[in-house]
Amino acid sequence: MNILITGATGFLGSKLAVHLTNLNHKLYILSRSAEKRSNTSHMTFLNYDTTANDLPGIDAVINLAGESLFGYWTKKKKEMILTSRIRVTKYLVQLMKDMKEKPRVFISGSAVGYYGMSEDVIFTEATTQPGNDFLASVVRQWETEASYAEEIGIRTVYTRFGVMLGKDGGAFPLMSLPIKLYTGGHIGDGEQWLSWIHVKDAVKIITFCLENSTVKGAVNVTAPTPKRNKDFIKKAAQVYKRPNWLHLPTAFFYLALGEMTQLLAKGQFVYPQKALEHGFTFDFPLLDRALLDIANH
Repeated sequence: MNILITGATGFLGSKLAVHLTNLNHKLYILSRSAEKRSNTSHMTFLNYDTTANDLPGIDAVINLAGESLFGYWTKKKKEMILTSRIRVTKYLVQLMKDMKEKPRVFISGSAVGYYGMSEDVIFTEATTQPGNDFLASVVRQWETEASYAEEIGIRTVYTRFGVMLGKDGGAFPLMSLPIKLYTGGHIGDGEQWLSWIHVKDAVKIITFCLENSTVKGAVNVTAPTPKRNKDFIKKAAQVYKRPNWLHLPTAFFYLALGEMTQLLAKGQFVYPQKALEHGFTFDFPLLDRALLDIANH
C-alpha cells in the first residue's frame, strides 16, 4: 500500500513506520521538518503544504499527530492540545476530498479520554456518551473532524489509545521512575483504573485495522486486563525488584503538573471489545508479560 501518515517520528508512530515498511508498504510521511529528513526507498518525507496533486495514489491515511499531553496544563498548553489535533485532521480530510481516487481507509488517532473518568463503569466501543471533562471534549471534537471522511465514503477508524507502555517513550518512563528510585507507591487512594497497552500491541492493532475492511468506527486500543493504580504499581515494583511502600498524595502531583494530574489520579476501565470480536490476538494481554518485555529490552 501507499500510506500517508502523520506523527511518524513520535514514540508510537516511529515504531509503526518501521513495522509498516517491514511489510513492504510505501510511506509518505508528513513532517514539519521534512527537509531535515532523509528519504529512503520506503519512506518519503513531505511538508504540510503538500497537496493532492503532489501525491501518488494513496491507499490509506493514518493520523497520529498532536501536541503531547505531558506538561503543565496552562491555558496555552490546553489550546495547543486541542488545536494541533483539529488542524491536522481538517487538513487531512480536505486532502482526501481533493484526491481523485479516495483512500480505502482513514485511521485517526484518538484516546480513551473520550469516556471520561470512572472507578466503577466498564467502557466499551458501545459507550456513545462522552465524558464531560477537558480530555473528553478534545477527543469528541477530534473524532468529529475525522468523521467527515466517512461522508466521502472512506472507511474511518478512531483508535482510542489507552496508556501506552514502552521503554523509550509514552507514560511508562515517568510512571516507573519513582519505582526505580526506590520511592514507588500508589497515587492517591490507588483505586483508579489504568487501561494500558504495550506499544507493540498498539502497532499491531493499527495494522489490524488497516488490513481488515470490516473494522470501522471507534476501536479501543487497550489490553483486555486493565489494572487499578495500586495493583499496577505493585506489579511494576515486583518486575524491577524495588519496594512499593510510599503513598503519593494527589496534591503533590497537582503542584507539579496542574490539571494534567487527572491522567495519573483518575482513570477508566476500557475494554477492547471490538478488536476481540474481530479476532485480534494480543501479544501482551497480561501486565506481567508486558512489563517483563519492557524491562528486558
